[in-house]
Amino acid sequence: MQSFIKDIVQEVVKNNPDTGNVVFILPSKRAGVFLKKILSQSLTQTVLAPEIYSIEDFIEKVSNLVTANTTTQLFELYNAYLKVGDYEKESFDAFLKWGQILLQDFNEVDRYLVDASTLYQNVAAIQEVNHWSLNPDNSEMIENYLHFWRYLEDIYHQFNNRLLEQGLGHQGLIYKTSVSQLPNYLSNTKKKHIFLGFNALNTAESILIQTILEKTDASIYWDIDPYFLQDNIHDAGFFIRNYKSTWNVLKDKPLTGLTNYYNTKKNIEIIGVPKNISQVNYVGDLLYKIQNKSPEALRNAAIVLGNEELLNPLLNSIPDNIPATNITMGQKLESTTLASFFTNLIEFHEQKTEKGWFYKHLLNLLTHSYSVLLFDANEVSTERLVSKIKTNNWSYITSTQLHELLPENPAVHLLFEDVKNNPNGLIENFLALINAIRTIETVKENSLLLEQLYKFFTLFNQLKDLCTSFTYINNLKSLKHLFSQLLSSETLHFQGNPIEGIQIMGMLESRLLDFETIIITSVNEGVLPSGKSNNSFIPFDLKIKNGLPTYKEKDAVYTYHFYRLLQRAKNVYILYNTEPDALEGGERSRLITQLLTDDNRTDITSFIATPTIQPTTKPIEQVEKTKSLMDLIREKARKGFSPSSLSNYIRNPIDFYKQNLLNINEVMQVEETLAPNTFGTIVHDSLEELYTPLIGKTLTEESLNGIRKDISSSVARNFEKTYKEGNISSGKNYISFHVILKYIQTFIDAEITAIKDHSIKIIALEQALSVPITVPGLDFPIILKGKLDRVDEYDGITRIIDYKTGKVERRNVELMDWEILTDEYQFSKAFQLLCYGLMFFKTHPAENLTIQAGIISLKNFAAGTLLFAQKESARGAKNHIINNEVISDFEQILGQLITEICNADIPFTEKEI
Repeated sequence: MQSFIKDIVQEVVKNNPDTGNVVFILPSKRAGVFLKKILSQSLTQTVLAPEIYSIEDFIEKVSNLVTANTTTQLFELYNAYLKVGDYEKESFDAFLKWGQILLQDFNEVDRYLVDASTLYQNVAAIQEVNHWSLNPDNSEMIENYLHFWRYLEDIYHQFNNRLLEQGLGHQGLIYKTSVSQLPNYLSNTKKKHIFLGFNALNTAESILIQTILEKTDASIYWDIDPYFLQDNIHDAGFFIRNYKSTWNVLKDKPLTGLTNYYNTKKNIEIIGVPKNISQVNYVGDLLYKIQNKSPEALRNAAIVLGNEELLNPLLNSIPDNIPATNITMGQKLESTTLASFFTNLIEFHEQKTEKGWFYKHLLNLLTHSYSVLLFDANEVSTERLVSKIKTNNWSYITSTQLHELLPENPAVHLLFEDVKNNPNGLIENFLALINAIRTIETVKENSLLLEQLYKFFTLFNQLKDLCTSFTYINNLKSLKHLFSQLLSSETLHFQGNPIEGIQIMGMLESRLLDFETIIITSVNEGVLPSGKSNNSFIPFDLKIKNGLPTYKEKDAVYTYHFYRLLQRAKNVYILYNTEPDALEGGERSRLITQLLTDDNRTDITSFIATPTIQPTTKPIEQVEKTKSLMDLIREKARKGFSPSSLSNYIRNPIDFYKQNLLNINEVMQVEETLAPNTFGTIVHDSLEELYTPLIGKTLTEESLNGIRKDISSSVARNFEKTYKEGNISSGKNYISFHVILKYIQTFIDAEITAIKDHSIKIIALEQALSVPITVPGLDFPIILKGKLDRVDEYDGITRIIDYKTGKVERRNVELMDWEILTDEYQFSKAFQLLCYGLMFFKTHPAENLTIQAGIISLKNFAAGTLLFAQKESARGAKNHIINNEVISDFEQILGQLITEICNADIPFTEKEI
């Protein structure tokens, strides 16, 4: 394949042997690298090298101005905004939300040489009409709003003049200045100018190129196929057809550079792939297959990313059999992990309150990869700090607490140093942090990370200088917004060999470059082309009237680049996302539809690629009882099975294995709000504390009213004991505190009502029992242990009472069939009551003992005491008495359950919950 650049270079060298007298002007810097390579291959003797410029660099040279960076432009624009007019101005923080749009408008107005005075007078007039009112006096807010539009022209002039005074310019101002400075440039040069591969030109570029073509010995070569020029409605030839008909230097003359390659035989595949990640995975698979089958097809190949955010996942999808790749596009700084680290740090300090830092913000920072890297390098462990926060339920952590818990280490303390909402102080800390990170041994060996650190170092130094020169950045919120703006526009440029390997690039980087194999991703509406986005203060109609580009022209730009890539390519793979998404592009692009409906193309295959889906059925988890596991079970039996652990086994044997044998519990976390188990503990402990003085006594109204007065202080003490230093003064915890008060008050009030007709005597509270039980067939000791919340006598009948803060219903404690007791978890409450009954009988071996066992559900308090009962049918009579016969029947059921647990031949098998 003969590339466009090679064609032109050969012709230029043939007609101009003295290449030192030639100036090449190209659409991009990237194309210049390829031009130099091709030029060196075309020359047979040593000559002076020509000058090679991108169009932007060439125009900057003509204008004698230097491009101001984006940050400087934003600050100068805000400065101009403040100096013009006497209406109320917005803060710098608010300005950052729309300043970039105004900057783009000024840039476009100057590049297209629009009369700014007329334009912005029209914009102001339109806004006046849009905000008309029958009330002759506008509100202050409307007046301030209209003032902004009235003063847009003055802001524009003030901004441009300020930049010119410093010898600086934004891109549009440089273009505008280059037109007036062009005569001076031409008077000082006699070189031949060669323009290559241009398509969409703004007014300044158009005038500049036309003037050079008219007044000097210059040439322009167009990189397009006549096929697109002859079709009067094809967007790929939209601009060049227009230049052909309007430029005097082109009228009645043939266009140079045209080649007939588009209609040659190609292999074009259009592949629909679901979602973005699947696209990059497909690209990786495609590269692997091509490399194995015909590696020569990848010697001159490019991957063009329609959505440039796919760069990182694509790099992870490149197969190992690809010998070389070269990234010819920049990586956005905002997509780096380092960017998230500094953004997190700014937010962390911004979110500090009078109470300190919210624990989640602190834990997010502590677990960030760069924080971990810094801690590990300085041999600082954060486990003590994290454990202390979780153990004490610190919702907020102060600077003092942090410094007490962290060892004295300057690098680590930089993260937490209180900057008191001072941006300069935080930037100084960031610069020191970068120095600390770059000295870490693992970082020294990572060239990409070092490059990122250097980029952020220059960025923060730039911010430091601007914060010193301007007083606008006076709080961390403003710094965060400015930092976010800069990240979105800054890129990290990769250094590589653009001549070798598969080239990975964005659509605009492909200008003037030709490849035999092309893979284009994300060819969806809203991505390629980008769609009808209108980020501008200038209305659509005014843009058309003043010759400013609209979405129509932007669509034509991408159409040209798309078809230009196809011209000389032999193998083309076009991928699109089959799943439309409002944020990631819609249906497949019109460019694909246009290709498919082109009758001259018979070499296209189109299909949907879907990943092979193999249904995976989750296997039921089984744990065989090995010798070591049996030893654990025997140890557990010796120490004692609790009713709750046995209920856990009934619910799911795997949970019993993990939680009760291996002691694998949930990860400890900060209880920002009271957890249910903590809630229950506080209720139990408070009731025990209140009723302890009444043990052995018959309850009286006087004694109950006596303990009723102590409810609040008792609950407060138990909150402090169980919830540690957690905050209960506000929010959900404050509500929980009062809910517990209400529960206990209601409970005692019910007792006061009950003793008017019944006699209640407290026998024991929180009685811990541990009894040996005999299970036939098992030759090792087995203990059943548990704690009885309350034992009392109710009209002479002994009752075992279990408190539950969750909801329990009567059907959970009433039993018709013994067999289902250990099969269905819904009867776990009945099972637990019978366990307590069994333990009570074993510790009170009196003959003919009869008791009752029940649950008081504080969430279902209206149901009263839910006593265990046996019944023959759903509506049959209930027997609440637990006697030796009931205990004997239950002991057999319990024995079967423990036998199953201790049987080495029965594995722990997962139950579906």
